[in-house]
Amino acid sequence: MTDTRADEKPPLLAACAITKGFPGVWEHLILDHIDFDVRAGEVHTLLGENGAGKTVIANILSGYYAKTGGDVRVNGEVVNLTSPRDGLAHGIAMVHQELMLVPAFTVAQNVMVGLDAPAFSFEIQAVQDKLAALSTRYGLQVDPRARVENLSAGEQQRVEILKVLYHEPKVLLLDEPTSLLTPGEADHLFIVLRAMADDGKGVVFITHKMREVFAVSDRVTVLKLGKTQGTQRISETTVEALTRKTFGELVPDYMPRPPTRSSENAVVLDNVVPAGSAEQSPLAPINLAIRKGEIFGIAGVAGNGQSELIACLTGLKAIERGAVRILGKDMTGQSPRAFIELGVAHIPEQRREIGIVEPMFVAENVVLKDYRTAPFSKRGVLNPREITRHTKDIVSKFNALVPDLWTTESRILSGGNIQRLILGRETWRSPPVIVASHPTEGLDARAIRHTWELFLELRASGSAILVVSEDLDEIMSLADRIGVLFQGQLMGPVDGQNADREQLGRWMAGSDEAHVAA
Repeated sequence: MTDTRADEKPPLLAACAITKGFPGVWEHLILDHIDFDVRAGEVHTLLGENGAGKTVIANILSGYYAKTGGDVRVNGEVVNLTSPRDGLAHGIAMVHQELMLVPAFTVAQNVMVGLDAPAFSFEIQAVQDKLAALSTRYGLQVDPRARVENLSAGEQQRVEILKVLYHEPKVLLLDEPTSLLTPGEADHLFIVLRAMADDGKGVVFITHKMREVFAVSDRVTVLKLGKTQGTQRISETTVEALTRKTFGELVPDYMPRPPTRSSENAVVLDNVVPAGSAEQSPLAPINLAIRKGEIFGIAGVAGNGQSELIACLTGLKAIERGAVRILGKDMTGQSPRAFIELGVAHIPEQRREIGIVEPMFVAENVVLKDYRTAPFSKRGVLNPREITRHTKDIVSKFNALVPDLWTTESRILSGGNIQRLILGRETWRSPPVIVASHPTEGLDARAIRHTWELFLELRASGSAILVVSEDLDEIMSLADRIGVLFQGQLMGPVDGQNADREQLGRWMAGSDEAHVAA
């Protein structure tokens, strides 16, 4: 039940017994009679494990999804939201997790795309003036005339918020808004959200990071398997109590492990520069060595060379100069298949784009890299029984929510469940080298802990693991050594157990000098 008081005005926005089902996806309702509200002047956080329904309820409340049952109420009145435009008309706006910007357009032009006017009939100067005023009012510093493609990830996030603030909404819903931000940028965003609440707006904040819940929230509502588990004022709970209520267990700050025993390098990058012009590739010459049985963490905000580095380590991008050696073998210029056959596992950040084939069934995606080998095929003929058995093992071990192994297209699964399948597919053979980009993004605390424990088991068996993440909590919990990529340069590394969070954050933001890895 939502936190209501008879002597207060009705909430700005409320979900009353909302249900939502996607026929043929899950047998149970995605949302099962959800009660939730947000009031003027508060930040109300939605918290829950992957697949709990947080994004779905936000999409319903903003008009992106149609509800199956229940009521949406604005200022106590039942409304029917059939589109995001309906949501805006009722003062409700949503900032999605994935940026929805046109890179070649300026900030002002991106805002004009969403205005209710034909053929850019608004005067751009008027739009720029209003954006400048909003920037000053809420501390969202960004030049309205700047091209989006030239902005940092943090600045682009501000543009997304300004896009919806331009419509002067009374309720703002933000889905994982800190996913592309440095710790300092995230802290600044919390100040912005507080200013919005102080201005009388209602703010719905979706996050999986407990630290953020307590940094910005007035109230918090927990969702679990599509049902509300209650709403609490943040002053009436603790991190430990809320984490256990949400996930059933805690994720430790640092996963203890014995020292790395091997001095033998499994991965070596020697002055590697990806193919392409300097404008296309942000990487400076990279020198990197990862030992057998070591987890090396690379932190940094997206766009600083992480994707190019990973592509060089997995054969997805040619190398202009330098050398890549894996398990003592020169892999420079080799194909992605050659890297796979050598034993390089890849957990990609773009899980839908390159992690799976969306139209393929779940079982097909689980054996995507293994279907040519025993026991999944013999003389070119697939063995459905072995594929089914193996897929069931992966689904069970990683607790993935999958309707059917052979009739469910992978595209309809949530991002977190796709991530579970990819983790299972890439690690079941205990590969000697693992390249993992944002390996726990979209996972709940239980699944995060399971993934970290799995990585430590693989580490103990001798696997060399590269973890690339923008989540400093993950990097500091997992890595034996930590480096930071900023504008293509690898800073560090430093010892993981004794790393200083503030120092790493400054390196990520480029506000402090660091020695370059040799």
